[in-house]
Amino acid sequence: MTDPTMSDPAMGDPDPYGSVRQRIVAATTAWAGGMTLAEIRESFERFLGDGAGAPEVLRTALRIAGLPACAFDPPEATPRTTLLYCHGGGFQIGSIRSHAGLMARLAAASGARVLGFDYRLAPEHRFPAAADDAFAAYAELVRAGDTPLAIVGDSAGCALALGTAIRARDAGLALPKALVLLSPWLDLTLSGESYTALADLDIFSRPAQLRAMARTYLGRDNPPSDPAASPVLGDLSGLPAILVHAGGHDITLDDAHLLVRKVVAQGGRIEVEVFEGMPHHFQVFEELPEAGASLRRIGAFIRAL
Repeated sequence: MTDPTMSDPAMGDPDPYGSVRQRIVAATTAWAGGMTLAEIRESFERFLGDGAGAPEVLRTALRIAGLPACAFDPPEATPRTTLLYCHGGGFQIGSIRSHAGLMARLAAASGARVLGFDYRLAPEHRFPAAADDAFAAYAELVRAGDTPLAIVGDSAGCALALGTAIRARDAGLALPKALVLLSPWLDLTLSGESYTALADLDIFSRPAQLRAMARTYLGRDNPPSDPAASPVLGDLSGLPAILVHAGGHDITLDDAHLLVRKVVAQGGRIEVEVFEGMPHHFQVFEELPEAGASLRRIGAFIRAL
């Protein structure tokens, strides 16, 4: 567990969380004000993509499995060491543009190439389109002899990351050495107590919002209890080591706790760190000291693989 450092003057801004709170409230108020999905997507990209990230990281547009992608290479990147990144956004929003700053900072912290990609979004492309795209990207890297060192995801991207590892295991493909999950949203049934207990504390996500996103992603014919959509409800044996970083005020926090119980029960290895007072996928806000601390620890974890 981390100690709150939000008011430590030595960390720079004496209250960085206050500025983040203002940004989030302004953005979420606008999103709830009748904006179209296209407008919300564009706003979300600006909202998260305005950060400076790590300017020393080289960004290269490319394609993987026919999908738009971007490679983030730090100056000291180890050749053929790739982290496959699955961005969040409730399966409806988000892109390599919105998460570019986070992926660049992860590349700098880990010393590894981070490869992000744009998967198909709902409602234009419902389940299992996003999951199929994530697996296709991973499989193409394996076939090219560049099996990712780790699969990383945030929020809904964690369901894609975990689901991809499960599918790779079942298909007999080479597995990554680790999974790294940031504020994982893994149970689309929203059965954990945190979805109600932390509903008034998480300033970024709301239960009604996630329920609507799950319905839009799944459509009418796919139940949220399907392990292909909610991978934490499936077989978690035989997976690589898992590192989870979540916020103490994150409404999806119980998904992380459920993952721990199931992985441990099935003989796997998992480590979870909860950052007190932090909201859902707080790492995207680079002005937060906790975001920097999380990425430094993740970087150290990846460098030790």
